[in-house]
Amino acid sequence: MSFFKRLFGKHDKPTPREFTEQEHELDYEQKSKGLENVLGKMHDLVGHAIIPFAVGGAVDMYYFPNHIKGTGFATMELLEPDGTGPLPNRLGTYELIAFTKHHYHNSEESQTPFNLIERKICGIFTTIGFFSKEAVLNPNETCEVPNGIGEENSCLVFDLYQPDDKEFRIGDRKHHLLLCLQIFRSEMDFARENGSEELFKKLKQAGYYPYSDLDRQSVA
Repeated sequence: MSFFKRLFGKHDKPTPREFTEQEHELDYEQKSKGLENVLGKMHDLVGHAIIPFAVGGAVDMYYFPNHIKGTGFATMELLEPDGTGPLPNRLGTYELIAFTKHHYHNSEESQTPFNLIERKICGIFTTIGFFSKEAVLNPNETCEVPNGIGEENSCLVFDLYQPDDKEFRIGDRKHHLLLCLQIFRSEMDFARENGSEELFKKLKQAGYYPYSDLDRQSVA
């Protein structure tokens, strides 16, 4: 079910507390270690947003080129230093992750395959990040993310990402990584009819999981 259709029943949210600079610094250090425990060494460069996510801008992009072939993208701004942030799903609270088969490439040219998918994922993360504070988003659910006027929505399916049963922890707190997997509309329809696990099987058999690149054939 698309979470956009479930936003009418919004949750009452407590007033967010303020955190000290020291709390934010410790959180960043522990969160980085938690991500690297699952995804390997993080790239030294960060894709900083011009307008911060906390005041309505885009998320910062963190890159992980040492986990699987290609590049992993992750957020580090959904979870606050006390572990709150997204509305808890059935597994708790989380940061977002996605993958491209393209290797990290820092280029001034905006139309490279890596830059195109990186900007696409940044837009998806930003939209999901805002709505994660308004709607409960569970693994195996599907959703549609609006794009520009005249453009088709992006189709997604969520999954728990926990390779080799490695848990995402921040200090002594257990969280998880919610995979945002971009798919074709026909694949989303298949998942809604047959279950997301059946779609994941097809994607894995074809070698497409967990990548969000759509320069491939649909499996449904």
